[in-house]
Amino acid sequence: MQMKIRNFSIVAHIDHGKSTLADRLLEFTGTISKRLMQEQVLDKMDLERERGITIKAKAVRMLYPSASGEQYTVNLIDTPGHVDFSYEVSRALAACEGVILLVDASQGVEAQTLAHAHLAQSLGLKIIPVINKVDLSSSDADTAEEQLWDILKSDVPAVRVSAKTGLGIEGVLERIITDIPEPGGNAENPLAALIFDSLYDSYRGVILYIRLFEGMIRPGMNVTMFSSGLSYKVEEVGYLSPAMVKSADLKAGDVGYLVAGIRDIHRVKVGDTIMETARPLSNPLPGYKEIQPVVFAGVFPINPADYQLLKAAIEKLHLSDSSFQFQPETSKALGFGFRLGFMGLLHMEIVKERLEREFDLSLIMTSPNVVYRVRSRPSARCRFEGQKDIDNPADFPEYGDILDVEEPFVKTFILTPVAYMEAVVNLLKDRRGEHIKIEHIMSNRVIIEYHLPLAEMVIDFYDKLKSVSRGYASFDYQSAGYRTSDVVKIEILLHAESVDALSFMAHRNKAQTQGRQICEKLKELIPRQMFEIAVQAKVEGRILARETIPAMRKDVIAKCYGGDITRKRKLLEKQKEGKKKLKQLGSVEIPQEAFVAMLKIGQ
Repeated sequence: MQMKIRNFSIVAHIDHGKSTLADRLLEFTGTISKRLMQEQVLDKMDLERERGITIKAKAVRMLYPSASGEQYTVNLIDTPGHVDFSYEVSRALAACEGVILLVDASQGVEAQTLAHAHLAQSLGLKIIPVINKVDLSSSDADTAEEQLWDILKSDVPAVRVSAKTGLGIEGVLERIITDIPEPGGNAENPLAALIFDSLYDSYRGVILYIRLFEGMIRPGMNVTMFSSGLSYKVEEVGYLSPAMVKSADLKAGDVGYLVAGIRDIHRVKVGDTIMETARPLSNPLPGYKEIQPVVFAGVFPINPADYQLLKAAIEKLHLSDSSFQFQPETSKALGFGFRLGFMGLLHMEIVKERLEREFDLSLIMTSPNVVYRVRSRPSARCRFEGQKDIDNPADFPEYGDILDVEEPFVKTFILTPVAYMEAVVNLLKDRRGEHIKIEHIMSNRVIIEYHLPLAEMVIDFYDKLKSVSRGYASFDYQSAGYRTSDVVKIEILLHAESVDALSFMAHRNKAQTQGRQICEKLKELIPRQMFEIAVQAKVEGRILARETIPAMRKDVIAKCYGGDITRKRKLLEKQKEGKKKLKQLGSVEIPQEAFVAMLKIGQ
């Protein structure tokens, strides 16, 4: 019965106790026995446990006998815990009627808390504020509650809990029953189900996590994906508790899984609508969009012989994480590899770490780039005409063919104590940020909103922010479209040859500074040869910076003892001619350590 169903999600800033609260809810409702209980039970990956964040969303069905004596079905739809996965978070929230907004009593409201609260309000969800870690000596639950009232613009009392000890968990469940509305929909209507996540099973194919808004779904039914128009026959449906439990059917309001013999996970899109083939819908459920990567980087094996292993590893990983894109790439310096597109910097780190851990590979990743929109004029040199999205500096047209370049911007939300406001604002200005507004929360904290070029954020912005705020500032962002910008390509030349793997994009105002920094660093990293090497940074045909790696010195006159000076001069002239010839014919090999060290210093 729909009256006895409640669908909710938990959203929180990183490390505020979201997974621990989910553990206590599972334990309190008896969904998982104490014998099988472990910390972060919904986080299956080692990386999730180590980093303390949820990377892959989960769903779980709990049965709860309320204080009134009636039994309710409570569906927890877990969300990924980082801004990189904001689209998946929005789809998970769209499958709910309510949300628990969790705040750490010792840290208060953070930037991600604010972003999630605004997202939940925009979707019209019922928000239950919950303050966690009230058992800590450093906790200040009253201040955290006032901050919540400030951002929610209401004085709804918060539930105070300790997810670690289990204090207040029953109060959370009672608020879920009383505050969150029952799901709507009618089992007799045509089927309308939202895909909020998917995973790949090597035996059963793609398993879809779905929320039914209308109609009913059962094995044997033919269903169609709205966006692709592909049809499949349903093989199995059921609930997640948290293991998969087969069921005869799923009805409007239910959350569960669907198996339909889908072998290619890339045919399934998160946010798509499932409908019955016999009774198609005229409109899909709202909010669906194609996921577009925002950060790109090249991935190359340190040992070139591992290329086929890397290819197989990426293809296998792509089955479980379809949100990154990949295509083959060749670099003169690094050999054969792949260019990968990611949802953000954290997503990039996770994919690289999973490739290295799960497939035992040693990899080099080039500096991350964002996608630029370039408009060029017709030219024999240019490979395209009109507008094109470019994610690799090597594909950039010659400067004379470019009409204009647009770069992506993001809207950033930074929460920081007032004492660090000036330092944070100066950092944003240095990164070409544009002021939107500064809003005070209570007396000692501010929300700083700025427009910032994505390229300025993807390298080391987060590290610098933590440094200038001594770790107290928190950060969140959302896409803010494209703007025309004076962006140029900086080529790095070694011995007059361009090294494609070291080329990068930068704003014209910063090109000289960044070019000089890289030349200085390469001078330290590249070993000396028998001839002099010029390290240069070139922009639009002009050399902006140069460093010279001196030749190795060999004392050719050491064996000359006494005798005429002309003999020594003859030897020195012979050496000089030899070095000149070497300089003309010699090539510079860049050691892999130089690339690794270069990537650590970023741009």
